[in-house]
Amino acid sequence: MPGENMRDIRVWLVYTHRPRRHATASHPQALRRGDGETGMSHPPMTVAAVGVHVLDTHVIGISGIPERSDGQIVDTIRFSAAGTAGGTALVLARLGADVRSFGAVGADPIATTLLSLLDREGVDTAGIVRKDGHQTSASVLPVRPNGDRPAWHCIGANGAFTLDDLDRAALSGITHLHLGGPEFLGGPAAGELLAYARSLGATTSVDVLAPGDPDMLAWIADALPHTDYLLPNDEQVLGFTGAADLAAGARALLAHGAGCVAVTQGAKGALVATPDRVFEVPALPIPPEELVDTTGCGDAFSAGFLRALSLGRDLEAAAHLGCATASRVARGLGTDAGAYDLDTILAL
Repeated sequence: MPGENMRDIRVWLVYTHRPRRHATASHPQALRRGDGETGMSHPPMTVAAVGVHVLDTHVIGISGIPERSDGQIVDTIRFSAAGTAGGTALVLARLGADVRSFGAVGADPIATTLLSLLDREGVDTAGIVRKDGHQTSASVLPVRPNGDRPAWHCIGANGAFTLDDLDRAALSGITHLHLGGPEFLGGPAAGELLAYARSLGATTSVDVLAPGDPDMLAWIADALPHTDYLLPNDEQVLGFTGAADLAAGARALLAHGAGCVAVTQGAKGALVATPDRVFEVPALPIPPEELVDTTGCGDAFSAGFLRALSLGRDLEAAAHLGCATASRVARGLGTDAGAYDLDTILAL
């Protein structure tokens, strides 16, 4: 099990951007209320996105890592707001939610860029604190032609964020709290925050950033009884639980206290488990010529899934909307690429 200090946690996590593979929607008509929905107003959702905020630097057109001090001309270098809190916050704002972000950045130009990217999408960043002595969390992502991307990552200020940095009065009026990266707070503190959100009448969700490992599950276990929706990927579920199959792994996480487990499965779509049922939503593969970058597709699924629930959709329709949102994001470079909103996703 990880040690009790952040340095041990940082080493133990072997933290990189975990591979959140894209999932795409099939049968999107299941998302619609009626033929006249597109263009109509949608029910409000006020979200607190708490935790990991990262500035991603995408590099497109790589043919390999140059040797020695050689250079290489690439097609595009682009910044985007990312992280299991930051990326989900941005996409939720695109989908019409009122979003407040809470986390930590450094007192550096990386923070200025990251906050400006969130601000321009309408995300309220007043709850993101600046930490002297820490750089803003950032990644460099060389994107391969097939959309895969390795990553170089600096944890930075995300590792210094604590509950003392969060003004609980700023959570007043939220309908949902999404915690990205509970492993940085630790299970007891994460559970305290989620329980407080529930006391305000809000629903809760959790997205773990670290790779799946039984010790990591033990580290965050205190948060799960206060989690309405746990949003891992398939590799994490199998790693956390040691289960032989994904359905069994999802049920094991339910036994730890999560109310619902919605698992992304890459090109296979999503699996959703509750105490009453387990079902899958199939994915519609993205044509190779339309696939640009899978970075942030897991965060996009989370945003679409949660937004659908706020609209009163059932879990199956929510999984469809999550997959549809991920499909749209995979066709651009970063979660904020192109122009899309809730109506755009509903009309895919």
